[in-house]
Amino acid sequence: MQQKYFVIDFDSTFTQVEALDVLGEISLDGGEREEALQQIKDITDLGMAGKISFRESLEKRIDLLKAEKKHLPELVAQLRNKVSSSFRRNKEFFTTYKDQIFIISNGFKDFITPIVTEYGIKEDHVFANTFIFDETGKIAGFDKENVLSSNNGKVEMLKTLNLDGDVYVIGDGYTDYEIKAAGLANKFYAFTENVERDNVLENADHITPSLDEFLYLNKMNTAISYPKNRINVLLLENVHAEAFKLLKEEGYNVEVHPAGMDEAELCERIKDVSILGIRSKTNVTAKVLENANRLIAVGAFCIGTNQIDLDACLRKGVAVFNAPFSNTRSVVELAIAEIIMLIRNLPDKSKSMHEGKWDKSAKNSFEIRGKKLGIIGYGNIGTQLSVLAESMGMDVYYYDIIEKLALGNATKCKSLEELLEKADIISLHVDGRKQNTNIIGHHQFDMMKKGVIFLNLSRGQVVDIEVLKSNIEKGKIIGAGIDVFPEEPKSNDEEFLSALRGLPNVILTPHIGGSTEEAQVNIANFVPNRIMEYINTGSTTNSVNFPNLQLPILENAHRLIHIHHNMPGILAKINNILAKHNINISGQYLKTNETIGYVITDIDKKYFKELITELKSIEHTIKFRVLY
Repeated sequence: MQQKYFVIDFDSTFTQVEALDVLGEISLDGGEREEALQQIKDITDLGMAGKISFRESLEKRIDLLKAEKKHLPELVAQLRNKVSSSFRRNKEFFTTYKDQIFIISNGFKDFITPIVTEYGIKEDHVFANTFIFDETGKIAGFDKENVLSSNNGKVEMLKTLNLDGDVYVIGDGYTDYEIKAAGLANKFYAFTENVERDNVLENADHITPSLDEFLYLNKMNTAISYPKNRINVLLLENVHAEAFKLLKEEGYNVEVHPAGMDEAELCERIKDVSILGIRSKTNVTAKVLENANRLIAVGAFCIGTNQIDLDACLRKGVAVFNAPFSNTRSVVELAIAEIIMLIRNLPDKSKSMHEGKWDKSAKNSFEIRGKKLGIIGYGNIGTQLSVLAESMGMDVYYYDIIEKLALGNATKCKSLEELLEKADIISLHVDGRKQNTNIIGHHQFDMMKKGVIFLNLSRGQVVDIEVLKSNIEKGKIIGAGIDVFPEEPKSNDEEFLSALRGLPNVILTPHIGGSTEEAQVNIANFVPNRIMEYINTGSTTNSVNFPNLQLPILENAHRLIHIHHNMPGILAKINNILAKHNINISGQYLKTNETIGYVITDIDKKYFKELITELKSIEHTIKFRVLY
C-alpha cells in the first residue's frame, strides 16, 4: 500500500487569515494605515490568484509593511487565535500523521513554525521563507535564495522532498494548485473554509469547505462523524442575517429564501435539508415531513409553533426549537403603544390631518390611567404586559386556562366571560392550538362593554374577523389593533386582503409584533444556538417536542444518539449490542415522553461499523446518529 503524504498551506488554510495582512495591522499606524492595509490585501489576492508574480507580490508587501522583529511575538499571539476551526477540532489528525504532514508555504517560518508545531507537526517538516532584518531590527527583506520566494516555488520545493507515495495538497491559492499541475500530487483540494478564489476552485479535484470534509472523503479518523459542510440548512421568510452568520460560521451549508413556501414547494425543497428555519407563514405538515428524509431539526424563529405538526416531527425523530422569550418585550411595547393610540383615537386624527382636516377635539379621547385592561392568556407576553400596564396606572385583569400566579396587583378572573364583562380594553395573547380557533366570536363580542378597545397580537385564527368587523361598524368596538390574520401573504410582494381594511380607528399591522431589530437579533441568536447545541452534544434543552436533556460536551469518546418509539426493552437491547462488541459505556442518558424514547450513550473511542449497523437495526428505531 502506497504511503500517503499531506502537503498543507498555511495562510488562509491552516489559519483563517493572511499573516502578512495581520502583521500590517500590528506594524502600521498613522493616517495612511488603512490605505496601506488595503494595498497589502489587494496585492495578496493578486498573488494568490496568480495574476502577478509571487516574488513581486512579496517584495511589494514587505515594503508596505514597515514591520520590525519586535512585532512578530504579537503576530504569533494573534495567529494562535486564528487557526481554522476545523483544524483546531482535528488536532488528532496532525499528531497521528505527523511523519507524513508537510507545511509548504510562501509565508515565513518566523511565525509559521511556532503555530504548527503546537499541533504536533515536526519543525523540519515546515518549509517557508525567512525574513532578513537590518541592524535596527526592521524587516529589510527576505532570503531570495529560498526557492519559496520565487514563482513556482512550491513546485520546486516539493521536487527536492522527493516524496515516495501518494501526495494530497490542501490549500486555498493558485500556488497550491501548481503542485498538482506539475504532476507532483495525486489530488489538489481547494480549501474554502476561510476564502474562495474562483480560478482556484475551477482547477481543484475537490472543493473542501473544511478539514472534516477532507478527512471524511479519505476515510480517516475525524473529530466529528460527519462534515458540517454536508449539513444543509434552509432558512425561509427573511430570518435575520445573524442566524445565517452563526450557522455559516459553524460550517453548515446555508441557503436563504426570502419568502414562505406552500406545502408542494416545501415538499420538493426539503428533500436534502437537515435543518429548516421558518417563521410563521410556512407550515411544516405531515406531508412535508414525509419528504424530509434528512431532516434533523426545525427552528421556529418566533414564539408560536402551531404552524408545525409537532407530533409528526416527533414520530419522524425531528427536534423542534422556538424562541419563547426573545421577542416578548417587542410585542408588549406594541400592545402598549396601540392601546394609547386607539384610546386617544389617533389613527383617525392622523388620517384627517393627512387629508388637510384640522379637528382639535377631546371627543372619544381618553387616558389609560384607571382603565380596566383584560389580558386573555397570561404567558410570557401577557405577564409582562400586565406589569407594564399596571405601572402606567391601569387596573389589570387576566384569564388563562392554566393556573397562573398573578403579578403585582393583577386580578385573576374565574372565567373568560367574567373578564369580557369587566374590561375596557381587551388584549389577546393566546397560542395557536386548534382549540383556540375563533375563541372570540359572536357570543364573546356580545358580552363585552359598549365602547371597548380590542387588540389581537397573538394568532390570526383566534378571532372571527367578520364578527369583529360587524362590531366595529356598529360601534360596539370603538378601536381595534390587529397584527395577525387568518390568512397572511407569503411575501411582501403579495397583496394583503382583509375585511378590516378601511374601518375607522383600526390599526392593521403586518404581523410585526416581534419585528424589532432587538427581537430579531435575539431570536437569530437563540434558535441557532439551541439547534447547534442539539447537533453538537445531543442536548434537547428548550425543544418543544422532544424530552429535554442537558448534556456536556464529551472529549476522547463517541456519543451515540438513539431515537425510538417509546416501547419497553429498547435500552436493554442497546446495551446488549454494546456488550457483545466489548464496548465500554462511559455515560448514558435516557428520557422519554408518551411517544418517543431518547437515549444518549457515550462509548470508548474505537468501534466498528458493524456496531452502528446493529444499533440502527433495533426494532422501533426512528433515527440514529453518531455525534463524534
